[in-house]
Amino acid sequence: MTVSAKSRSTSLASKAENDLLSCVACPRLAGFLQAVRDRHADYHARPVMPFGDSQARLLIVGLAPGMHGANRTGRPFTGDHAGILLYETLHRYGFASRPASVTMDDGLQLHDCRITNAVKCLPPQNKPETAEIRNCNAFLAEELQPGNAPDLRVILALGNVAHKAVLMALGIRQGALVFAHGATHVLPDGRLLIDSYHCSRYNTQTRRLTAEGFAAVFENIRARLADDA
Repeated sequence: MTVSAKSRSTSLASKAENDLLSCVACPRLAGFLQAVRDRHADYHARPVMPFGDSQARLLIVGLAPGMHGANRTGRPFTGDHAGILLYETLHRYGFASRPASVTMDDGLQLHDCRITNAVKCLPPQNKPETAEIRNCNAFLAEELQPGNAPDLRVILALGNVAHKAVLMALGIRQGALVFAHGATHVLPDGRLLIDSYHCSRYNTQTRRLTAEGFAAVFENIRARLADDA
């Protein structure tokens, strides 16, 4: 990448960050975040930016920030139960410098990996409405643009909502690729979409998603990236 291209990339990233952090396109979510800020003055309680390596080959797409996790800390899957298995697994497979993500300033770094959400704002009861997913999809679409993610090879969708959001962002007909835990889909541009159950408290405690089942997904990811090397 040339110096001018780097500068352009940084400028575009800064604009995208400003656009996201100032977004109030969903009145229900904007109102809910204001109410959370009123109750928890020390919470981030704003749209949560993606986290990780800007030149990553792996992008992980979750659902939305958790109330006392990303919504509190400002980093995806940080400070709540959903991040425990995720960061342990990322560390095990060489994508994270540490096995736990606690706060924004804990020194954790991601390698060849980036994490984002289908919906960037905390939804009430962790359930975004269809219109809110659609409103926020433009941000995900920007993240998936080849010009913004030239090295991206694998997209990991955590749950069906994230799976459908990726399809929407890429202009792929809903239902053309069906969500299934462990499934690998070849996208029209040659990149891969891999599915996993979400690493939520409910899924891990009911053992719908086990550590072994999640590890198998990352074994597949590592094999796919090795083939691409």
